[in-house]
Amino acid sequence: MPTSRPERQTGGALLAVLWLSVGLAAIAFSVAAMVRGEVGRAGNAVEGLKARYLAAGALDRALNYMLYGPGQEMPNGMVQYWRPGIPLLLMQFPEGDAAVEMIPESSRLNVNTAEPGDLNRLLLAMGLPPMMAQTVTAGILDWRGSAGTSTEFDRFYLAMLPSFRAPHASIEQIEDLLSVRGITPELFHGSYQRMPDGTLVPRAGLKDCLSVYSSGGALDLNTVEPETMLAAGAPAAAVQMTLSLRRMGPIREPQLGLLGTAFGASFGRFRIGGDSIYTLRATARARLQDGSLAETRRGATMTVIVNQKIYEEGFSILRRNDDAVAERMLFDVWPR
Repeated sequence: MPTSRPERQTGGALLAVLWLSVGLAAIAFSVAAMVRGEVGRAGNAVEGLKARYLAAGALDRALNYMLYGPGQEMPNGMVQYWRPGIPLLLMQFPEGDAAVEMIPESSRLNVNTAEPGDLNRLLLAMGLPPMMAQTVTAGILDWRGSAGTSTEFDRFYLAMLPSFRAPHASIEQIEDLLSVRGITPELFHGSYQRMPDGTLVPRAGLKDCLSVYSSGGALDLNTVEPETMLAAGAPAAAVQMTLSLRRMGPIREPQLGLLGTAFGASFGRFRIGGDSIYTLRATARARLQDGSLAETRRGATMTVIVNQKIYEEGFSILRRNDDAVAERMLFDVWPR
């Protein structure tokens, strides 16, 4: 028997309602997914902002610790605040944790006075082929040295777009090295090396090994980069021994005799501690509601001269960046 017209209209209306329900469900699902995504992004932004302020606050606290002096000595040999030779400060705040690396500029070679041999060995230790290491070394020497006539490097820079001239004077900022022929961002900032087991191991960049503030004296054993140790003539076995000792804690005076034997003739280029100019490098993570630390990390850096005889406040800040990249740490530790 043929279907009556009212029945057909009822079936069509039901089908329309079903399709409308499916459409509304899809829209609701899409909106819910978008809301979840926005909530997640907002949560990450809040964690990042907290970590940013934690890193900046950790820098201020570390600077105060430097001004306070060592304070009371703890049973484990550490001090209440800070003394030269302590390379790392772990700090806890109500909103999260931070780690501050105390890196003396004297743990780096002075880019303006380093010997050509030291520069060449440094570049070789950083993985450059011999010919490329020689080219970059020559480029640094040309950049910082005087030139009475146009050099090969001058002609190279003038042929670039945009063109520029090498200053042939002392390097004022370490970032100037990015303009030197042969120095790539990877070489300057550092990179990662993939090991046979697939893990990535960070490698230092020129900014970690060279400085415009270094006194050019002996290098701090607790913070000097492995590549810088090799550049200073340290045997590879001595470098590995130093790194092993650093993993167990700061190197102290009683361990110098053992290291002196391993370093041999190059040991005179090393010491514990630095001069008056330090770079403080903070990395921070916010604390979640369950008490754990968020994965989001933020960094802040400050280069400061600490001298209470010269400066009324006891210090002078040379550089500060409260929005720095959270870089690799010299020490494989994190506050629990």
